[in-house]
Amino acid sequence: MAEYDKPQRPLLNAEIRRRGIYLLPNLFTTAALFAGFYAIVQAMNQRFEQAAVAIFIAMVLDGLDGRVARLTRTQSAFGAEYDSLSDMVCFGAAPALVMYEWALKSLGRLGWIAAFVYCAAAALRLARFNTNIEVVDKRYFQGLPSPAAASLCAGLIWVIDDFKIERAEIIIGIACALTLFAGITMVSNVPFYSFKDINFRKSVPFWAILLAVLVLVVISSNPPMILFLMFVAYAMSGYVLWVWRRARR
Repeated sequence: MAEYDKPQRPLLNAEIRRRGIYLLPNLFTTAALFAGFYAIVQAMNQRFEQAAVAIFIAMVLDGLDGRVARLTRTQSAFGAEYDSLSDMVCFGAAPALVMYEWALKSLGRLGWIAAFVYCAAAALRLARFNTNIEVVDKRYFQGLPSPAAASLCAGLIWVIDDFKIERAEIIIGIACALTLFAGITMVSNVPFYSFKDINFRKSVPFWAILLAVLVLVVISSNPPMILFLMFVAYAMSGYVLWVWRRARR
């Protein structure tokens, strides 16, 4: 039996070496990782609007890598792990550090505690997602997704800087409350619609294309405000769904 078992591990390693990794989806993941890193660098240089935009770009790229992998049938365990590590940088560390540099630093100890709560919550959210991916209803996320939480923080920064509003005490207080809200909601059990049941390979009616065009036109009219309001609405939708389910019971 021992002699039969000996060749199995070398064969497995050789198979892994031959297989390698898929290039296309991991390029999107690398681009998202670069956007998250760029957001941190711009925050250190006090260019907060560019940092906020970089987080939104990372969110778009993060949504594309999984779609590309599924459409091209290039899913892999390596890609899943790489995507999770990229998400921690883009939607965990980057938003916490950008928000801290933008407003929370002036709060002293409370500021870095709020930033750490968000960062730790993002790590816990990603770890829970990776371990529960096979047992939860794929139509709903358990807790606020980390890209949406990051977009809440980045959206607030983008709106305030775009309207040239002074960072007064009330703005700093809102930033602190929003950071804590996003962090706590990530690790909650509140359900959020995942949009994963939308099939992009299936034909859609003509009105769906018109609706997509209308959404793009509305967003382009004022990207900071519209995107921020969209993610605020999404963050509230989970609590509305949770209350509705409780009421039905």
